[in-house]
Amino acid sequence: MLHLANALLWFTAFLLSTTLHEAAHAWAAWRLGDPTGFLVGQASLNPAPHIRREPFGMVVVPLLSFFTSGWMLGWASTPYDPRWALRHRRRHALMSLAGPAANLLLVLLAGALLRTGLQFDLFGLPSQLSFSQLVTASGQWAGVARFCSILFSLNLLLLAFNLLPVPPLDGSSAITLLMTDRQAARYLSFIHQGPWMLLGLLLAWNLFDRISAPLFHSALGLLFAGFTLH
Repeated sequence: MLHLANALLWFTAFLLSTTLHEAAHAWAAWRLGDPTGFLVGQASLNPAPHIRREPFGMVVVPLLSFFTSGWMLGWASTPYDPRWALRHRRRHALMSLAGPAANLLLVLLAGALLRTGLQFDLFGLPSQLSFSQLVTASGQWAGVARFCSILFSLNLLLLAFNLLPVPPLDGSSAITLLMTDRQAARYLSFIHQGPWMLLGLLLAWNLFDRISAPLFHSALGLLFAGFTLH
């Protein structure tokens, strides 16, 4: 029963995080001149249109990954006009950064809730930390403590992973802010070819495996600054 309850908390956090990430992309693109995602409902905070677009990445893979590894991974997507991206590469870069910015917002929100709970003795620090348990609590606060822990961990990992500068991740488009228009146009045309997308994902997983643990420990150092671990 506890495992199922934990799965429900993870899935709720995953849907919230992924939906906000994709909605931020669609909303930013719309505000910057490309209504493609907005017109098909991707700017919504309702997870339903995002699930309809990517049911495998939004439901099947997250649940399978949780029951095999204890945490969730998956994906979603928001359509945009590639011609708009080539014409307005700075706007495209800003649209790409909107998704990770949404994850950063959730990291800060979850972190603020965790620190507030610790400050008012609603939460305690566990003897052993995990993605699902950054703090402990009893009674009515136990579920809140676990959900905030999951929300913080998940969005920290989503933020870092999506900012890796390899296709098809958001960071690969964001780096065009450092390029000239001609360089950006060539680069965007190049990375949108199929083989580079697959190679980019393989490289991203390799890079992320190297940086995720140091990143997580550094983030926890900031989160728990001023508190004493048992």
